Amino acid sequence: MLGVDDFSKKRGHSYATVLIDMDTHQPIDVLDDRTADALEQWLRDHPGVRVICRDRAGAYAAGAKAGAPEAIHIADRFHLWRNLCDAVEKTVIACRADLREPDADDAEPAREEPGDQQLDNALPPEPMPDQPSDEECPLIVRTRERYTAVHDLVAKDWTISAIARKLRLSRPTVRRFARAASVEDLLAKATGRSDLLTPYLPYLIQRFNDGCTDAARLTREIQAQGYRGSPQTVRRYLHPLRSSATAAHTPSSAPTIREVTRWITRRPDRLIPDEQARLADLRARSPRLDATAGHVAAFAQMMTTLTGTAETLQAWMAAVDADDLPALHSFTHGIRRDLDAVVNGLTLPHSSGAVEGNVTRVKALKRSRYGRANFDLLRKIILCAH
Repeated sequence: MLGVDDFSKKRGHSYATVLIDMDTHQPIDVLDDRTADALEQWLRDHPGVRVICRDRAGAYAAGAKAGAPEAIHIADRFHLWRNLCDAVEKTVIACRADLREPDADDAEPAREEPGDQQLDNALPPEPMPDQPSDEECPLIVRTRERYTAVHDLVAKDWTISAIARKLRLSRPTVRRFARAASVEDLLAKATGRSDLLTPYLPYLIQRFNDGCTDAARLTREIQAQGYRGSPQTVRRYLHPLRSSATAAHTPSSAPTIREVTRWITRRPDRLIPDEQARLADLRARSPRLDATAGHVAAFAQMMTTLTGTAETLQAWMAAVDADDLPALHSFTHGIRRDLDAVVNGLTLPHSSGAVEGNVTRVKALKRSRYGRANFDLLRKIILCAH
């Protein structure tokens, strides 16, 4: 039994091949490159190899078939699983729009009325019951300070763009402050909007405490009751509620691509209950991710129980190809190019674990003598240091 894998002599530039006796788990030779011809010649010079454990590199597959035609090839399960995880990650990236919760605040952006850009930065929120007066409200104070800062710079002939960079505001916000004759004009504009929203404040507060924080949804609900104001007014009113420590509900953020990939490719019994629940919700609203999770579970079952026979694997690949999952289609295409080795990897107990362990040891030996050994000396160090 022979294990084959490569390692870098100089990363990104030159590589070598280490050959492992899978019975003793010790290196038996090191080749100066990783080409098919080099492996083929070594196998011809050393007849008797019956089993070859390797990754799915095309060069090693070709060299092993030419140098030892009767040998059984075994594709390493670790590399198979890593390739599948890469395909899952690409699928999650393609479905990233499905990761966001359907009731998230920005799941359905409200339409902005002309001239209302950046109102969240420029205008204070409408007063709530038991809120401090305008003179005491921090947002009102901030608006007055911004108005003073903008007009001080305008008096010095600064451009709108320069003021925006200096104060870290958007240009529409700076332009609106610069055009206002007084800060009271801005505050009066906000007050006028608040008058439209005032009759619906009790309803908004109740719905917010019930857990509904989606401004677009709440706007539609009060519009059905007769509200005629702008959706931006509702958004500005809800903004301080979301950041308040007493808010009754904090919406969960969308999971990251890495998190979803890990949920799908990890053993289900190793996910905490919250992760299991979030994955179930995600699968319920994303047909493609649901199909992906099902295919991954089926492949994992074959791999861990060594039941991936040719018939079982062919049926699995047919099921994958029937779904709209291009990244998994690439994975199945690669399996078909090396089908016999993959079937052996999913049915026989042999693996390349000992090979990977030796490659890790080789890297440590190489780095400890970096710049002080050519290939001949490095080869002897690898073969003798065990």
